[in-house]
Amino acid sequence: MKNRVTGFAALLLALSAPATCQSRAEWMRDARWGVFMHYLADSPDVPAEEWNRRIDEFDVAGLAGQLESMKAGYFVITLGQNSGHYLSPNKTYDRLVGISPSKCSTRDLVADLYPELERRGIKLMVYLPSGAPDQDRVAMEKLSWRRGPFRNAEFQQKWETVIAEWSARWGTRVRGWWFDGCYWPNAMYRLKKPPNFTSFAAAARKGSAGSIVAFNRGVVMPIHSQSEEEDYTAGETDDPTTVTNAEFWRDGAQFHMLSFLGARWSGGPARFSEDQVRAITKRLVESGGAVTWDVPHDKRGLIEEPFLGQLKAIGMAVSGIGR
Repeated sequence: MKNRVTGFAALLLALSAPATCQSRAEWMRDARWGVFMHYLADSPDVPAEEWNRRIDEFDVAGLAGQLESMKAGYFVITLGQNSGHYLSPNKTYDRLVGISPSKCSTRDLVADLYPELERRGIKLMVYLPSGAPDQDRVAMEKLSWRRGPFRNAEFQQKWETVIAEWSARWGTRVRGWWFDGCYWPNAMYRLKKPPNFTSFAAAARKGSAGSIVAFNRGVVMPIHSQSEEEDYTAGETDDPTTVTNAEFWRDGAQFHMLSFLGARWSGGPARFSEDQVRAITKRLVESGGAVTWDVPHDKRGLIEEPFLGQLKAIGMAVSGIGR
């Protein structure tokens, strides 16, 4: 963890941060807040045909309309996770793992989301784990993945080619990446020789030099960035009520917090009232931060009550904040 810097020293540090980092993440600061969705296969054993059916039935227009109604500034969706199923095709991944039929969907859900969100003024971001899918033994072996504090250079080189294919295809349509599970930064990324944080970020920016990136190490408080390559803080927390404005601007990254509205990530009943989520979001946004809320969803990718009402309340509270 970096040394904590506060007060006037923190302000000087923020002002002296690299201009590229600040300029890339400026839109996130202006967007104020967004919505995060874990749209995942529940098991590695879900047949490819069933996974494709689910992705084909995802209601892109319906979700985009909901996000517009709540005045969300951006939307983050998972590409995939531990099951090895992904909601966008990737030939590099298929070639590396050799699984047939492919666990990557035929429909490119990310590409289909973009036009619906763009015409409503909503930015699109994507989520991807930093490791291989832990529930898919074939993929783990083929990608040369070892979970733990290992160098994993061969895996990382392969993973970066997978990321680069997606990035090159989407270009400027995807404005940012949130990489999960960077639990062993000293072993894997804080190195002078690639693969490292620099090559990792470069893969995500293959299609757009302006893409913002964050590397999530887990819940590490206070919120701070892991690398100079980060444009914004990953900001994961399971208790957003404890996040304070004093954590802001300790390094050059845009301050960002991510938490969940349900009882757990992507599920469970609401754990906060509308007044609570409105107050948490408004307090951090007023200080120049960005806030992202993960929400449960139905099979078509739509947000149901009471979360839809909570998100609309956030949008109303945040929309009047000046910059």
